[in-house]
Amino acid sequence: MQGETIAAIATPPGEGALAVIRISGEIALDVADAIFLGKVIPSETERQVLFGRIINFKTDVLDEVLLTVFHNPRSYTGEDLVEISGHGGPVVASRVLAAVLAAGARMARPGEFTERAFHNGKLDLTQAEAVMDLIHAQTDRAAKAAAGQLEGRLGLEIHTLRTQLLETVAHLEAFIDFPEEGIDPESGEVLRKRMESVGAHLDRLLATANEGRLLREGITLALCGAPNVGKSSLLNRLLGVERAIVSEIAGTTRDTIEERASLGGYPFRVIDTAGLRETEDPVEREGVARARRAAEEADLRIHLIDAAEQNNPPAPLFADELLVINKVDLVANRDALPNGIQISCRTGEGVEPLVQAILAKATGRSSPLGESAPDLTAINTRHRDCLRKAQGHLAAAIALLESGEPPELVAVELRSALGDVGEIVGEAGTEEILGKIFSSFCIGK
Repeated sequence: MQGETIAAIATPPGEGALAVIRISGEIALDVADAIFLGKVIPSETERQVLFGRIINFKTDVLDEVLLTVFHNPRSYTGEDLVEISGHGGPVVASRVLAAVLAAGARMARPGEFTERAFHNGKLDLTQAEAVMDLIHAQTDRAAKAAAGQLEGRLGLEIHTLRTQLLETVAHLEAFIDFPEEGIDPESGEVLRKRMESVGAHLDRLLATANEGRLLREGITLALCGAPNVGKSSLLNRLLGVERAIVSEIAGTTRDTIEERASLGGYPFRVIDTAGLRETEDPVEREGVARARRAAEEADLRIHLIDAAEQNNPPAPLFADELLVINKVDLVANRDALPNGIQISCRTGEGVEPLVQAILAKATGRSSPLGESAPDLTAINTRHRDCLRKAQGHLAAAIALLESGEPPELVAVELRSALGDVGEIVGEAGTEEILGKIFSSFCIGK
């Protein structure tokens, strides 16, 4: 419940230099006063770091800590908030948390601190979601996009969109108040242009859905081909480290090897698969079967071939594969090679153009933005679904207007679109939606 005081360990479990315990709620300062022993009483300070000891009800010293007090509403949650920074380690942190709970706080649910920040107007729902996006970011580009959303960029876009819709609904109210006059052609044209402007704004936001999916979910890239064409060498090149064993003996890789890489600022899961060939070896045969399954499930597939052994266009392994010709440093006449991206894993030649081709195929852009490019608004799946529903209601409103239907019917569709857009920032959200979002947070955040 919102009125209760909650507490949790906000740092990851295990040993570390520090462990942070958070306390938030009506009696957070009373709890701090009860367990903290120092020269200054916590409730008599604000935004001051205090040094002292944490004691339990038996007056046993549990830890030496630094304690910081934030009075409401100038805190992360908008409530009285106390943060205790003590020595890292599961036992000592748990003992401090136990003392906090014994003094009157209760254990926080996953995401409850951020949920309270949302309910107290410190964050809108897009900013709350950005907190976890920032924590889970795997690349600089993903972190920049999340930081931009945390600053409120997406929220500002949504509020602008809602204002446009509200103004359009307000325009309709005049005709609803005077139904005998109806909507004259000139006013109807103005309304239609307003709605089309809103539709264009919706389209611009929806166009960022793929960018958001790539940044949040990442891209799976499978390296496929016959044995000994250089798949493991290419994996090592893309990772920048010697991860896979490279050998001239065909069939060295007998199972899939998966590693994460950042290419152009996007998170990739790169899979080095077993060489695709017919074999009587039962172990290698299982590896080939796994390789095919991994490739079929991947977002992108590279078909790697050996330049020294291939003069004719090879038979495609997959319909939408990216053909890459390796070992071009061993070939004298490159003009005779099939059409494809030419590389040498040994020298590094052609690897950067290959990365750009991978990014272009993954993002759908012919020239992907550099990692230092301005951040894009990147909506998530929930935002996309809300915007699509709003788009449908807006299209229905335009159709009703053009067919001369009463303004009340047009207004119903516009209000539905308004509700869909408001749901993104939490202004029309249900408890079920909020529960689903905050349950994915870690405890203490």
